[in-house]
This record gives sequence, C-alpha cells and structure tokens, in this order.
Amino acid sequence: MAEPKNEDFLDDIATAEAEELAEELMDFSEEALEIDALRAERDDYKDKFMRALADAENARKRGDKARRDAEQYGGSKLARDMLPVYDNMKRALEAATDEQKEVAAGLLEGVELTMRALKDVFQKHGMVVITPEVGDRFDPNVHEAMFEAPVPGTKAGDIIQVSAEGFMLHDRLLRPAQVGVSSMPAS
Repeated sequence: MAEPKNEDFLDDIATAEAEELAEELMDFSEEALEIDALRAERDDYKDKFMRALADAENARKRGDKARRDAEQYGGSKLARDMLPVYDNMKRALEAATDEQKEVAAGLLEGVELTMRALKDVFQKHGMVVITPEVGDRFDPNVHEAMFEAPVPGTKAGDIIQVSAEGFMLHDRLLRPAQVGVSSMPAS
C-alpha cells in the first residue's frame, strides 16, 4: 500500500504542477490579451493623431490660400466700383473736339494725366485692361457680346464695335470687354 500513496503523491504533484502551469498560461494569456488591447488602443490613438495632424496641415494650407486670395482679390469690389470712373474719363477725352482741345488744353491735359495716374494705380494692383480691336475674334472668356449684326466684309464672330474695355484682376476677369459681334454668314 505504500506504493499507491507514492503514486497518489506523484499524481498530486503532477496535478499541482499542471494547475500551476495552467494558471501561468492563463496569466500569460491575460497579459497577451492586455498587450493586444494596449497595442490596438495605441494604434487607434496614432491614427487619430495622424488624422488630426493632416487636418491641421490642410487647415494651414486653406488659411494660406485664403490669405493670398485676400491680398490679391480683396480690393476687387473697390476696383470694380472704379471702372465707371475710368470709362467716364475715357469718354470725356474721346468726346473733346479739336476746338475744345485748343480752348481747354490745360484742362484736358489734367484729365489725361489723371487718366494715366489711374491706369498706373490699376497696373500697380494687378489690373490689366482688355482692349479688343475691331476685327479681332470674339472670345467669350474675356468679351461680352452686346449685340450681333451682319456687317459685309466680316466673318461671323469678328468684333465689329467696342463699347467698353474689359479688365482682369491678376488672373480673374473683373469685367468683360463689351463688344458688338458680326453675324455675317460665311459666303
């Protein structure tokens, strides 16, 4: 009977060791699960951080673009409001007869100097005058057709009259040139 006790004793030791190993495995599994959970949480935070970083960079770029646009185009309303002044000065200079030019030479010279100064200010701020000529091709990107008329000796789409000059502000159209266009069919 001594042997069975020894066997029981060995079985008890083996069972104890197995239970201890099972407990260690369980602890190891719990630690592995905890490490996996921490890694997943870390990856989630890293993803959120990278997205926030990208959003901040995009916001910075949008802000830079908005600032550049404001610098270039912020005065477009004022510039647009100045165009009738330009048009009226130009019409006044064109309307002066030879007799009026002799009588009011100083006044007309002052208007011409003022017109030149206005053009210089426009140029300084990125405004460019669009000056189409009679015979040029109509371009809907920079011209506005005020009327169409069949004019002999022209082709359809030729400019036959210029009513008002157009203006660009940097690369944006501020006002299209107002023109009359030939509707003469090709012969």
